[in-house]
Amino acid sequence: MANPDIQLSAATRANLLSLSRTTDLIGRTQERLATGLRVNSAVDDAISFFQARSLSDRASDLTLLKGDIDQSINAVETAAAGIESIVGIVEQMKGLAISAQSQTTTSARSSAAVQFNDLRDQIDNLSNDASYKGTNIIKGSPANLKVTFSEDGSSTLTISGIKSDASGLSITTAAGNWATQANIDAAVNDLDSALSTLRSTAQTLGSNASVLTLRLDFTKELINQLEDGSAKLVNADLNEESATLLTLQTRQQLGTIGLSIAQQSEQSILRLF
Repeated sequence: MANPDIQLSAATRANLLSLSRTTDLIGRTQERLATGLRVNSAVDDAISFFQARSLSDRASDLTLLKGDIDQSINAVETAAAGIESIVGIVEQMKGLAISAQSQTTTSARSSAAVQFNDLRDQIDNLSNDASYKGTNIIKGSPANLKVTFSEDGSSTLTISGIKSDASGLSITTAAGNWATQANIDAAVNDLDSALSTLRSTAQTLGSNASVLTLRLDFTKELINQLEDGSAKLVNADLNEESATLLTLQTRQQLGTIGLSIAQQSEQSILRLF
């Protein structure tokens, strides 16, 4: 035989429904305090949830690009440091050539020519060693460096490689072991041209490094703004939620008292019969 339906008075039913709603609200508030999120899933607030996810996804994509930009800056700065070192060697070579101009003996000029050729070899070594993570934009066969700034690939910067070894700078070995003044004068002219090229290259690399640094700073700020925007959409105000929890717990206690009073009133009525 089926159990008869339990009959509840209007007061008891109202108190039970109120307690049930309060308990649900307490559970939701405790979840927000535990996770720090006001919107934990699309069920809580579909619009805010998916807007926040879109912002977070873009921030994640830009974070990956930020790492590439940062590494590209290192590659350009490595190349710039290599250029500065090559400038130092070329200046030594020029000093050696000027010194040789005042030499009167063939043996002295020949000795200077040997030193000149040794320094020329160091230019090639330096240009080959100015590599960062496999990228070298100043060696004999330089690579181009392409840097992407936007997640859709629409914003990029391509840094063209500049051949900066001895051959690329048109610095030849000491002609005729500098036996004649004309040979030395030709070397000095080549070195002056090479220095002009190197200084221009250094300026170009410095400008590119500056652009990359500006884009890196912008990307960092953009990521922060995206993450902040996402947080505003879904994060909970912990102070507000704590106060809400205290209010709900008080309401729950009052509801329990109210239910108890309603039941006592019903029992008192039943005693009359």
